[in-house]
Amino acid sequence: MKWTVLVPIRALPSAKSRLALSVPAEQFERLVSAIRADTLAAVRASTSVARLVVVGDRPGDGITLVQSSPGLNGALRDGAAHACSHWAQDGVAALVGDLPAVRPDELAAALDAAGQHDAAFVPDRTGTGTTLLTARPGTVLDPRFGEGSAARHASFATQLDAGAGLRHDVDTAEDLAAATLVGLGEHTAAVIHGDGALPRSR
Repeated sequence: MKWTVLVPIRALPSAKSRLALSVPAEQFERLVSAIRADTLAAVRASTSVARLVVVGDRPGDGITLVQSSPGLNGALRDGAAHACSHWAQDGVAALVGDLPAVRPDELAAALDAAGQHDAAFVPDRTGTGTTLLTARPGTVLDPRFGEGSAARHASFATQLDAGAGLRHDVDTAEDLAAATLVGLGEHTAAVIHGDGALPRSR
């Protein structure tokens, strides 16, 4: 089975407000852009992905679809409806856009496993959030992202094992430090090592 992968992107500088507290202003937008670039590169390189749809809250470079519904879950519902109307033969997967350590093979393995279930999800490293939510063809994607989303998704979707990179999303400086130990993608690593410092932990 192949997949349409939806990645929601919030326009800068309003995105990643918690991370912004710990990152020098001159670094912040480059860092967030680099994290997104590594995430999207892994999606494009994954053998289980048929296509990538980037859903944004406003038009911009790289945005495939501008959402008409409010919020993160609204963006994903809009993206899922778009995917089902154009590529109904493929599964639909919602992937967060802040996974600087994710590898293409990790994503491919998770999507292959997801193909065995009507709905499935991957929890984040804390076990409370969600990094990936999937729906097979014929199943409606039901995104319930936000604080504590893993428990909400577990009420109807099968939890999947996944590689560490797929579980390390980044909302804070502590998250970024943890992802660094897993191994950052080239874009994020270039920002971190080029500037010579990690964000300040709080």
